[in-house]
Amino acid sequence: MAVLVVADNDNAHLRDTTHKTVTAALAVSGDVDVLVMGEGAKAVADAAAKIDGVRKVLLAESADLGHGVAEVQAATVEGLMGGYDAVLIPATSGGKNYAPRIAAHLDVAPISEIVEVVDADTFVRPIYAGNALETIKSSDAKKVITVRPTAFKAAGEGGSASVESATAGTANGARFVSEEMVKSDRPELTAAKIVVSGGRAMGSAEEFQAVIEPLADKLGAAVGASRAAVDAGYAPNDYQVGQTGKVVAPSLYIAIGISGAIQHLAGMKDSKVIVAINKDADAPIFQVADYGIVGDYKTVVPELMAALG
Repeated sequence: MAVLVVADNDNAHLRDTTHKTVTAALAVSGDVDVLVMGEGAKAVADAAAKIDGVRKVLLAESADLGHGVAEVQAATVEGLMGGYDAVLIPATSGGKNYAPRIAAHLDVAPISEIVEVVDADTFVRPIYAGNALETIKSSDAKKVITVRPTAFKAAGEGGSASVESATAGTANGARFVSEEMVKSDRPELTAAKIVVSGGRAMGSAEEFQAVIEPLADKLGAAVGASRAAVDAGYAPNDYQVGQTGKVVAPSLYIAIGISGAIQHLAGMKDSKVIVAINKDADAPIFQVADYGIVGDYKTVVPELMAALG
């Protein structure tokens, strides 16, 4: 059984989510190849070739792939599926965009956000906002699977796979027009070791920026937010952590003014250490927190900042 892993990259760097997806793929089969899609991404392919357990790396390049056009990404993977029994894709915002397209064109049922591989046909995934786990057994000849990277350890390095060229797909009408990139010196939210998140209790965008961002900068952390804070306009959409946002599992997650609705907990409960600051002692966030401070963030956070020096 041959398995294809689609690399998560930005044309210059191979993201850690790829290593974790390779770990999941190796639990399915020992024959694992990695597909790198991008533009000018040879360095990414060379990095993928060093992942332990990878048999070979396929490099497909075009301008549209470099800009992440989902239709082109899906067509590229579909063109290779004649030689593979399964494709595993990191469950990033991009992966969740093109994976269903691949499944639809192959006429198979996609298997989303797996957290465990039981065997080559059986997988475990969370349902009901992470409150239950569902075991799925697939009889499809070709399997399209997205992998929740936070559930798997990263594969090591030391491999020496070969790198081969692959044909890029065509867009069939879709084309890249433009993009607006938000640049930040902070680490990327899904890859950060420390995350500081704020909730609706902030009360305003100005308060969010005045409280959450200085603490994040002090800790070298990424900034997150609850859906309530995003919906209220306190933080941009790409800060949202939760079932309908980003799933994170940092070494340290600090939740400030977040009550802990089930949808938010689904996105951060796998964090290694969770610190919650909330003046409501009955807030659900305290049920998953390793350390909880019952108090007003307006008092607690300045004290924390002072203690950090």
